[in-house]
Amino acid sequence: MKPKVCFVIPCYNEEEVLPETISRLTAIIQNLVSSNQISPQSTMLFVDDGSKDKTWSIIEFNHKINNYVKGLKLARNAGHQNALFAGLMKGKEIADCVISLDADLQDDLGVLEEFIKKYTEGYEIVYGIRKSRKTDTFFKRRTALAFYKLMQTLGVNIKYNHADYRLMSKRALDYLEQFKEVNLFLRGIIPLIGLKSTDVYYDRAERFAGESKYPLKKMLSFAMDGITSFSIKPIRIISTVGASLSLLSIVAAAYTIISMLLGRTASGWASLMISLWFIGGIQLICLGLIGEYIGKIYQETKHRPRYFLETELLGNEVSSMSAQSEQKPEPIYR
Repeated sequence: MKPKVCFVIPCYNEEEVLPETISRLTAIIQNLVSSNQISPQSTMLFVDDGSKDKTWSIIEFNHKINNYVKGLKLARNAGHQNALFAGLMKGKEIADCVISLDADLQDDLGVLEEFIKKYTEGYEIVYGIRKSRKTDTFFKRRTALAFYKLMQTLGVNIKYNHADYRLMSKRALDYLEQFKEVNLFLRGIIPLIGLKSTDVYYDRAERFAGESKYPLKKMLSFAMDGITSFSIKPIRIISTVGASLSLLSIVAAAYTIISMLLGRTASGWASLMISLWFIGGIQLICLGLIGEYIGKIYQETKHRPRYFLETELLGNEVSSMSAQSEQKPEPIYR
């Protein structure tokens, strides 16, 4: 039986690249349907994560002229992981499996056929793994590799060089729905599901158009979320550092007493100041890290919804979760 596939694409201010993304994905779906690899009822579901440009207008317009195009509009910007999660949960309601990918066309669409093949062979999770990071800058390449190595050192089961390009079966998505944490880090959560999985390797291209939605600040925040959401080893490292500094303080106290007895106390002023600054810095870092964990506990205990849906475009007509959208399509879009 041919699987019904839903391609989930989170979008945030992607008006420059979205028409091309829709065009390329439509051609690929048509080829997969004509070769009897997927069902004609397969769809692509675009999730507008509170965009401020014409992203939603483009989705609306293409929904009216392209049977494959469906859309979700979030009531506000909820973040990439929450937008992706919203699309995955909606996708499992209308398809047998879901493939998530970015809107910027950096993920190689040529391997989508391989994803489908692996699914028909019985795999329930298929990870898209980058072959290399040649297209990244030197800084991004080194920091990304350092992040993956750090996560593995901390005991987190995470796929090396894997982002959010993956296929998941309906059963895998049902299991994913059972994870209730507010702070989503899907790259770490999905390997916890288990089930039969495999990898598909691809080359990542340059962004087709527009600007990256992950500047350095967001990348650092994302990395911190991943570390503090899946490992308590940083807290244990703090305990180890504290114990080590305590031992060093005993040595420093002995040195101070001996220096005082020998009448050389003035000579230790520089080392004393250095020690004060060093220990003070360590304390502030430790307090900040502990604060990250406390902040996450605070957010989790509130049980706030991850996102709110404003509008759905799933059938032939626009249905609104709160009010009908008044946006009008513009004929300039493909």
